[in-house]
Amino acid sequence: MNDKISDPLSVGELPTPAQEGYLVAEQVGHLIRKAHQRHTAIFQQLSCDKQLTPIQFATLCTVIDRGPSSLTDIVKATAIDQATIRGVVNRLKARHLIELVSDKDDQRKVIVCLTAEGREVVANMIPCAKDITEQTLKNLNPTERVALQFLLHKLNE
Repeated sequence: MNDKISDPLSVGELPTPAQEGYLVAEQVGHLIRKAHQRHTAIFQQLSCDKQLTPIQFATLCTVIDRGPSSLTDIVKATAIDQATIRGVVNRLKARHLIELVSDKDDQRKVIVCLTAEGREVVANMIPCAKDITEQTLKNLNPTERVALQFLLHKLNE
């Protein structure tokens, strides 16, 4: 048995990512993740409902905009995965911001409806949400803001 612990960096003298011209801090995925983290921190700081997460807010807004919606419809509209949306819906239901009803045509299908409390939370959050967006984009001029929106939509096609 070999008692010597090998140093993975010395095995074959492999080049570092930087030597290969790959700087993780400059990669699009890394930059998007950092921007998302910054936006989430701003959301938590400026939100008028400290229990509400950005994903929960997006879900509530989607149901207000589209009306009573199935989980599948919410997943398609928000790009939140099925497993995550179930947890989001459970937490919103526990707060009495939504209620779940069976579809009149298919009793197996669950429909998400906003409660009066849910509508009030969204109404109260809208001014905060506008400020959150403004703070997230504060380092960008109007042209850069339009370009960012355009490019993000294009990336997500």
